[in-house]
Parts: sequence; C-alpha cells; structure tokens
Amino acid sequence: MVPSIIWFLLSSFILFNTKNLGAVALTSPQDISALKAFKASVKPGSIQPWSCLASWDFTTDPCAFPRRTHFTCGITCSSDSTRVTQLTLDPAGYSGQLTPLISLLTSLTILDLVDNNFYGPIPSSISSLINLQTLTLSSNSFSGAVPNSITNLKSLESLDFSHNYLSGYLPKTMNSMSSLRRLDLSYNNLTGPLPKLPYNLLELALKANFLSGSLSKSSFDMLTRIEVVELSENSFTGTLEPWFFLLPALQQVDLANNSLTRVEISKPSNANSDLVAVDLGFNKIEGNAPLHFADYPLLSSLSLRYNRLRGRIPLEYSRKKSLRRLFLDGNFLIGKPPPAFFAPDTSVSGSLGDNCLQACPGSFQLCMPSQKPSSVCKQAYGGKPRS
Repeated sequence: MVPSIIWFLLSSFILFNTKNLGAVALTSPQDISALKAFKASVKPGSIQPWSCLASWDFTTDPCAFPRRTHFTCGITCSSDSTRVTQLTLDPAGYSGQLTPLISLLTSLTILDLVDNNFYGPIPSSISSLINLQTLTLSSNSFSGAVPNSITNLKSLESLDFSHNYLSGYLPKTMNSMSSLRRLDLSYNNLTGPLPKLPYNLLELALKANFLSGSLSKSSFDMLTRIEVVELSENSFTGTLEPWFFLLPALQQVDLANNSLTRVEISKPSNANSDLVAVDLGFNKIEGNAPLHFADYPLLSSLSLRYNRLRGRIPLEYSRKKSLRRLFLDGNFLIGKPPPAFFAPDTSVSGSLGDNCLQACPGSFQLCMPSQKPSSVCKQAYGGKPRS
C-alpha cells in the first residue's frame, strides 16, 4: 500500500500540471497580436530590464497563471483568462508611438500610460475600445488634435490627456459622451471656444491652454452635477454671467489668469449652494467687489487679486463666518478696510495690499504688501479717490 503522504504529493503534482496545461494558449489571438504590436512600437532602448514591458515574453501566454517570470505586470485579464481588460504601464520612461492596433483590445476597460515618453498623434482607432471606462495618457508627449472619434467612447467615465502637446479645437460632439464624469486636458496647446460639455461631468480641468471666447451658458447646459471647474491660464474674455455660480452642485472654481472683464453674481436660491472656493485672480475685472459672494453660505476661499476693482471692500465680507482666505490685493480699492478683519479673534488670512486703502495697519499681515502710491491712486480715479 502506498503511504498516504505519497498519494497526497502525487495527486498535488497531477493537479498542478493539469491546471498549467489548461492555461496554455488562453488569450484571444487578437489580443496577443495587439500586445505584440504595442511592445514593437516602443523603442527597445527605452525598455528598462526591470520594467513591465521587459517581462512581456510571447513564448508564454499573456493571461496564463501564475505569472512568475513573464507578463508579471502591465496587464490584467478577464476571469476566464481569455481577454485583456486592463493595460496599465509603469512610469518607466517608455518611448514610442501608440500603435493603431491597440484597437484590437476591445475588452479593455482601463488604458493607462501615464508618466512616460509616448509621442505622435493619438490614433483615431482608439474609438474601437468600446468598453473603455478610464483612458489616461497624461504626462507624455502626444501631439496633434484630440481625435473627434474619441466621442464614440460612450462608456468612458474618466479621460485624462493632461501634460501633453495636443493642439487644435476640442471635438464639437463632446456632449455625446454621456458617461464621462472626469475630463482633464490641462497643460496642452488647445485653442478655440468651449464646446457643449458632457452633461454628467463632475470635474472639468482645461487649465493652461489657449482656449478663448466667452463662457457660454450653452456650453454648460444641463451640467447639474458639475462640482469642479478649472479653466485658469487661458484667454477667456467677456462677462461671467449670474448663471455660472448658480450651477447647483458647484464647489470649486478656478478662472485665474484669463481676460475676463466683468463678473455678475446673483444670490443662490434659498441661500443653498455648495460653493467653497473661487479664484478669479489676474483677470481684467472692473467694477466693485461682487457683494453677493457673501451670500454663498459655505464659501471659505475667495481670490479677486490683481484685477481692476474699485470702491470699498463690502462689509459683508468681514461678517461672513465661513470665510477663511480672502485675496483682494492688486486692485484699486479705497476707504478703510472693515475693522472686523483686524479683531483678535479673526480667522481670515490673505491680502488686502497693493490697493488704495486708508488706515490698513502695516503691522497686520493682511495689509501686506503696502498700498499703492497716492499718485497712482489719483490717476486711477481721475483725481483724489474718495475715502
């Protein structure tokens, strides 16, 4: 009789090898072709020996398990080990162009090539990845236009092409991307106006481009869920109208470093608003400091610095309990600042400096830097500014 321990070892050996035999040649041939083309498009000299791509050895099946020596990272496969569902590269400095044959990976839900050196155009064939939910090509060197075909990705929830060299207009049919929640195309060379935006967006980031024109209500039509809008460092002009800050879910706004000339603010309906932070600094905004910002119950940070504001600082700003950061420096504000800003229990930080204020105590950090010379203030007001 064979000892039980020998039977145990023998049966374990048979089971292990049976599982391995069943794992051979599982991956879909079209996925293998796509992976081979993808690796072939990467310059060999940019594939470090310790990197994910270095472990891609096609003498073995990509989805075979366990992956002890080959395909140790970079891909994730479906539960039946037949399709590649994720392609997520390590930031190893890979260089090359993104092959159009990437379109063969039709079961991909995530494509993430962040922090590498891929260059050239984004292939329009990427629109064949109909199951894609997350597309991240940020911090590479992609150039050319955002392909119009990108709007065919109806399942896409997050799109991040930030920190590349993309140029041209945004696709006109972006609003058809009904599943899109997060869009980040910041730090590119995009031009033109904003198109109509996807109505389910939660976060919009297009800062540091060359976008222009006015902010049209039609672009934001039906965006009832938008929480974050980052459009700083562009060339937007004209008036920011009352509808903008009444977007019902809006929390954070950054429109600094544009060429806006006017801001119109209405009271939120029933004093109901989630707005927390607003940055409108370094524009060309004229007129008085918008009074109704004080009616937004949760507003804690407000920057209107380095614009062309005149008149007095609204007393309502100093009475606002939620306000913690206030930057009004670099304008032409006059009169005495509200004394509540200098009370021992004040919680407001920021700057009221570089204005035309009177009696702004130099011993307070809030009054730094010093006020403008009286000659500059007189010139701005066509004579002596009223106190």
